[in-house]
Amino acid sequence: MALIRTHGRYPYSPINERPVYDWPDGRRLAIYIGLNLEWFSFGEGLGATLNPAHEGKPDVANYSWRDYGNRVGVFRMAELFEELHMPVSVLANATMYEHAPQAVACFKDREVVGHGRTNSERQGDLPEHRERQLILETTETITKHEGKRPLGWLGPWISQSDKTPDLLQEAGYTYLLDWCHDDQPVWMKTRSGRILSVPYPQELNDIPQIVARKREGDEFGQMIIDTFNVLRAECELRPIVMGIALHPYLVGWPHRFLHLARAINHIVENADEKVWLTTAGAIAAHVATLPEGSVP
Repeated sequence: MALIRTHGRYPYSPINERPVYDWPDGRRLAIYIGLNLEWFSFGEGLGATLNPAHEGKPDVANYSWRDYGNRVGVFRMAELFEELHMPVSVLANATMYEHAPQAVACFKDREVVGHGRTNSERQGDLPEHRERQLILETTETITKHEGKRPLGWLGPWISQSDKTPDLLQEAGYTYLLDWCHDDQPVWMKTRSGRILSVPYPQELNDIPQIVARKREGDEFGQMIIDTFNVLRAECELRPIVMGIALHPYLVGWPHRFLHLARAINHIVENADEKVWLTTAGAIAAHVATLPEGSVP
């Protein structure tokens, strides 16, 4: 039989054969919002696109479309989450603190997760020493502005090298969000120990759905509602994490925001004693208190 390359970070584990545990206070469905606050370099580098870019010219249309999220959309979303008392995990590019600090500060009870320097670059493209420096620079910037260091990480563009989990764990990170392989947290091996993978969605994520699959806000909002309804029933059997990945330059526009608000209101209105509205960091912290062997 041909040898198949594997990542070696975690073994296969069917969800229906794992130990059953609870979130705090006997809850079973942990829901968090991963809100991406991203800064892009003008006229160069990476960025999601609305219109075809003109080769050799500054990409004004796509740059300004993304900039709307940091100037307008993010504040519309922050007001909604504050009104509904919805916790938020802010996945922040470090350069946001230099160029748009109010966009980070408008989330009063935020958890800040490291999200690289800018989404104009992929950390997985860098050699190990430069990737280590990117992690260090991001960590120092967030710590300076927030008064405490981030413990979680999402790579810009979900980009990882073969060494990323090792470098994050060695830099003091306790969890990462880059892998979308499960509905429960999973321990990942590193060369110096382990790091927790907290589920982060690529399906319940506005970039793949709206930009890549050309779905609109009404469909995306209904996807959030449908996911909640299915997982609320399923959590009677086992603990589950439901992440919702959002970008203000997509769902911060009024015609999409209307449907996002409808979906989040549905969750809040139906959050019974089994539902935990929380942050990615609180999920990771709770896992650290569970008996060894509870989490694969």
